[in-house]
Amino acid sequence: MHSKAFIAVISARLAAGARSVKRAGQVTVELLLVLPLFMLLLFFIMEMGNIGYQIILAHHCAYEMARIGSLVAGPNGSGSGGGAALAQMKMDNVMGTMFKATAGNTAKGQFVTNSIPEDPQSHQPSVDWEVTLNYRVKLVFPGSSYVLSNVPGGKKERIITVTVRMPVERPYTTY
Repeated sequence: MHSKAFIAVISARLAAGARSVKRAGQVTVELLLVLPLFMLLLFFIMEMGNIGYQIILAHHCAYEMARIGSLVAGPNGSGSGGGAALAQMKMDNVMGTMFKATAGNTAKGQFVTNSIPEDPQSHQPSVDWEVTLNYRVKLVFPGSSYVLSNVPGGKKERIITVTVRMPVERPYTTY
């Protein structure tokens, strides 16, 4: 009788050990199934933060270029008579300062006449300087180019286009 109890205890321990081995295998399989999805979700969130930062940077640069362009493009801009060519040159300098050694980024400035009536004091039409900035953002995390790039699965980059308008500064003249 003593041997039957001993055999029952040993077989119970072996069965419990087999169940814990099965559980360890189950946990490993579940981890292998869930871990890649979790990592993709984590990389996607981090890439969205990177793109958000780059969008803020592009908006700030476009705003500064529009501000400088509107001051320089006016009739007396920077003391040289102003004009679109001078404003474009100044904008290119700003873009070169803000985005060092990044090929493919473009900025274009142009005059835009507003539909509002002319200023009653200066009798001049309302003119804005409009800047359109195309900025290439490199996607740095794996897997994000399949969802976030302009061409899914293509180059690991996204092109951000920002447009900013700023009124052109004109001196007050009396008639």
